[in-house]
Amino acid sequence: MKLLTANFLSCAVKSCKSSPAAFPLHFRDAELASTSVPYNPVLLTNLLPRLDWPALVTSSKELGFTLPDSKPTFPALTRPSDGGEVTPALGEEQETALRTLHRVLMETEVVEGKMVCGSCGFEYGIHQSVANFLLPSHLV
Repeated sequence: MKLLTANFLSCAVKSCKSSPAAFPLHFRDAELASTSVPYNPVLLTNLLPRLDWPALVTSSKELGFTLPDSKPTFPALTRPSDGGEVTPALGEEQETALRTLHRVLMETEVVEGKMVCGSCGFEYGIHQSVANFLLPSHLV
């Protein structure tokens, strides 16, 4: 499971729907893998407004990554249809920040482990990069 996906998940237990502690789910006993994914700064800058930044910082810290406490800002990037250079050009600091985000969001995945709800403590198992969100009948 990629960190990008985990940023959109919360506890599925009915009693947790109204609890702010049910998001983000916390990683435990996580085994990480890295997969090479082509770097796409345009995609990253378009994803950034949709991410819950404090949740992403929490999840990344649990997995051993460091992200800034405040969400970085980037200009709206475009790439010509012929695949040319991204415009406007990014500064070195912005480029470094985007590459770090790319590594954390797109290339890092949890292969085995658990995601735990901060409200009810229910553990969602992750096996072969797939999280099991099926609940036992007494929690539905």
